[in-house]
Amino acid sequence: MSDIIHLLPDSVANQIAAGEVIQRPASVVKELVENAIDAGATQIDIHITDAGKSLIQIVDNGKGMSPTDARMAFERHATSKIKEAQDLFSLQTMGFRGEALASIAAVAQVELKTCTATEEVGTEIHIAGSQVESQTVAACPVGSNFMVKNLFYNVPARRKFLKSNQTELSNILTEIERIVLVNPTVSFKLQHYDSELLNLPPASLKQRIITLFGKKMNQDLLSIQTETSIVRIHGFVGRKEAARKKGAKQFFFVNGRYMRHPYFHKAVMECYEQLLLPGEQVPYFLYFEIDPASIDVNIHPTKTEIKFENEQAVWQIIVAAIREALGKFQSVPSIDFDTEGKPDIPVYYDDPTTEFPEFPTISVDDNYNPFQNSYTPPIKTGSREWNRLFEGLEKPASGRWENLEPAIEEPTEETLQGTLYTEQPISYAEKGTYLHYKKTYIITLMKRGVAVIDQHRAHLSILFHKYLNLLREQERFTSQRLLFPELIHFSVAERPIIEMLQKELYNLGFEIDNLGNGTYSISSVPSGTESFNPETLLYDIVQGVIEKDTQVRTELEEIMALTLARTTAISIGQDLSTEEMESLVAQLLALPSPNYTPDGKTVISFIEEDSISKLFGR
Repeated sequence: MSDIIHLLPDSVANQIAAGEVIQRPASVVKELVENAIDAGATQIDIHITDAGKSLIQIVDNGKGMSPTDARMAFERHATSKIKEAQDLFSLQTMGFRGEALASIAAVAQVELKTCTATEEVGTEIHIAGSQVESQTVAACPVGSNFMVKNLFYNVPARRKFLKSNQTELSNILTEIERIVLVNPTVSFKLQHYDSELLNLPPASLKQRIITLFGKKMNQDLLSIQTETSIVRIHGFVGRKEAARKKGAKQFFFVNGRYMRHPYFHKAVMECYEQLLLPGEQVPYFLYFEIDPASIDVNIHPTKTEIKFENEQAVWQIIVAAIREALGKFQSVPSIDFDTEGKPDIPVYYDDPTTEFPEFPTISVDDNYNPFQNSYTPPIKTGSREWNRLFEGLEKPASGRWENLEPAIEEPTEETLQGTLYTEQPISYAEKGTYLHYKKTYIITLMKRGVAVIDQHRAHLSILFHKYLNLLREQERFTSQRLLFPELIHFSVAERPIIEMLQKELYNLGFEIDNLGNGTYSISSVPSGTESFNPETLLYDIVQGVIEKDTQVRTELEEIMALTLARTTAISIGQDLSTEEMESLVAQLLALPSPNYTPDGKTVISFIEEDSISKLFGR
């Protein structure tokens, strides 16, 4: 029997590794920028074309590479970050696997120009599909200049499944956000084609956050600072007023590395348990500094999943630090004792020259008898007649007070016979056709039996189809102009999405103007939404599209219609008249699928006649 096990060629092995490490253009940007930071760069310029599909160029002023290092860097598991297995327990760099450059070179055409400070000339190397095409001497500044062209040119199946340019650009900007938040002292520039999307000079951590997410963050953040023998935690958490249903900016970083950690997220939200409405989230930017030996970052190639040795202890530290910040900055009211420049408040004092009116002086009369109705207290009124104050307060004639007592009738047998006693009052429709139970459910009779309809979900389904038809027919919904335009700020990762949705938002009734630097002006909103916060309404639509991560036009339209319908549908607890209930049920039954909402939740529940009979044993 011939041998069937053999070694894979390097090109095939690299492509397999690239499937885990390089998933989209954003992965290339992340790996190359992290390498630049590990090289000590203080200035990083990023140039992107076609959302990274055609070109990704990263230029840094780090320490650069020698000719030998430039060639070795593209070999599998070649790295300068670690030398032995023990180094995995004391990682101080972003990268350490030695997979990134080899994976990128396996699925793209790569050009590298690099030079060190000790050499007069640098090195230029060209690699495509893991094959080195050329390596020559080149004149270039100190640092590295990576150019990644035609990503996935030799893996057409992977390239086919890339999203739209707006979506891929948004993913790139999301990765950049995570990197710049943990490196505030590094200068970053980002250009897409000839448009500058990002220009971040060195700054403090809070200033970097404000630059990325808007000036409103300045008043929404509370400072966190705690240090223990296990971990040091610093950063910011949001006030309860900054909470929102979707898209709250939430970041964890450990030893300069972005991470996802649902367990610690739950610890943060537990501190706000009694402060927020269900489903609301607050922003936070928390930075952990911990002994590298007590964490494991070698779990997944993306290095965003990190295992902590003392998770429960860190949980308690997080909770204690945040509760201290909330108590210090929110729960305790602040009192301003600074009176300089403030108006003087007049206070009465006993001074014969004062301009204030003379106040009454009260003396004690030893002859006072409380049983004498004609007694008049001896009050010295000075310049005012204080007796007038009590005029008209004499006791009325006999019988007048008795007439003011509420008349309470004792129940009779006739009134008790037709009384229905329940724990909660039930309001019946006037005609007896509809029952409005707890201002939440509409109960009515249908052929299948008794129908119980959720009024919020029913209205949501009706509005969803209404908005969706407008979008697909490209007809503009009636809009309502705001008295004063509302301003909304989007982060760099959200701006491509809002630009992509301009036409659909206009058809829904929004009028939005780009004021630059991520700030937009909302001058009109869809009719019927005037009572809602237009900033929250628009932000929820953008976040819904980002969460779905789709470029299919029909799916985008459904997301927008559903988000708008959720916001504007009648709420639980809203009272409805008989005519309103009748109209709502009629519109619901006219829909193609009235039993379920667009996101699959039950709208109508039936209690069939057989089930009712079984309740009575029939």
